[in-house]
Amino acid sequence: MPLIKRVSLATLILALGMLAVLRPATLVQSQTKRNSAYYPPAGDAWQRRTPEEVGMDHALLDDAVAYAKTQAGTMPRDFSTQAETFGRVLGPLPKTHGDTNGIIIRHGYIVAEWGDTNQIDPVYSVAKSFLSTLCGLAVDRRLIKSVNDPMKLYATDDGYTSPHNAKITWEEHLQQTSEWEGSMWAKNSDFVGVTEFGRGQRQPRAIKEPGTFWEYNDVRINRMSLTLLQVWQKPLPLVLKKEIMDRIGASDTWQYHGYFNSQIMLKGKSVESVSGGTRWGGGLWISTRDMARFGYLFLHQGKWNGKQIISENWIKMATTPTTIGQDYGYLWWLNSQGKQWPGAPRTSFAALGAGSNTIWIDPEHDLVVVWRWHRDRSTNEFLKRILASVKAG
Repeated sequence: MPLIKRVSLATLILALGMLAVLRPATLVQSQTKRNSAYYPPAGDAWQRRTPEEVGMDHALLDDAVAYAKTQAGTMPRDFSTQAETFGRVLGPLPKTHGDTNGIIIRHGYIVAEWGDTNQIDPVYSVAKSFLSTLCGLAVDRRLIKSVNDPMKLYATDDGYTSPHNAKITWEEHLQQTSEWEGSMWAKNSDFVGVTEFGRGQRQPRAIKEPGTFWEYNDVRINRMSLTLLQVWQKPLPLVLKKEIMDRIGASDTWQYHGYFNSQIMLKGKSVESVSGGTRWGGGLWISTRDMARFGYLFLHQGKWNGKQIISENWIKMATTPTTIGQDYGYLWWLNSQGKQWPGAPRTSFAALGAGSNTIWIDPEHDLVVVWRWHRDRSTNEFLKRILASVKAG
């Protein structure tokens, strides 16, 4: 005798109907929102909405933008203090950078925009978050089997042959806890010396065990970038263009530079290894609008117009704080402790670079904010004003 009784069609329909009624309204709304999300097409036809149409207060949002316009940064437009600030320059720099500018996206639509958001400028360490994403793609494709794998399994040179460096994993590089020792493109990982590191020079210290000490260190990220190039076996800017930027409708105006001395031989050809920022020149040069597209991809958990560009799992990993308590993910800045932006949700996170180049992402309020060339300490106040317009709306 069968244990499972046949259920009538009418009973099944009734049960499904009751399930729909009992389902939390917020869950239904959340799924509807994801399914109906607007994604801007390629080009400049990014749709706009009034603040009221996306649940924001017009006057308060105008006040936020007016405040932003008064907070222009102090970094010289001609990069004349680059060497003094960061040390000897290794790569190209534009002749000038643009004025302060920005864009605010809510529910996918432009609700505010000021300055020249098509200006192509270096983003400094915002590039690190792009490198992190290329690493995530390699993990998704199984080119990197695990972020806990030692780097020595993937590097095709001798950068990880010492007993100390042999222990270093991908995750430790991504979390800036690698403590990698060595020289990369004529810069030593110890950051000692005013000529090479400018005002960013550091005092000599004992190296710690990998994974036990957090230090923001471009030399070590440049080392990771070289290994990532060896993993992909093709120039990283080409990977970024094909696998991400073209798929999210970005323009063709952005550029990604290495240094004058960062070439390696790959498959019989000279290939440039790109940097994790513009501290010593080079780096990612990109428009505010293209930065906003990248931020919007992360707001939507790696999905763009129905296609999963990068896995949700990677984004969760990338926005999880380090194991040693630093409010930093995989080359992304976090707000888990409420210290980075006290007036913003703790779930918000950002890609940040010198010149206050910022891509701020707030999943709680469905916001992406890109703001460039402004004063470092004005970000929290600006975000508070934006969020006030959301709550009032």
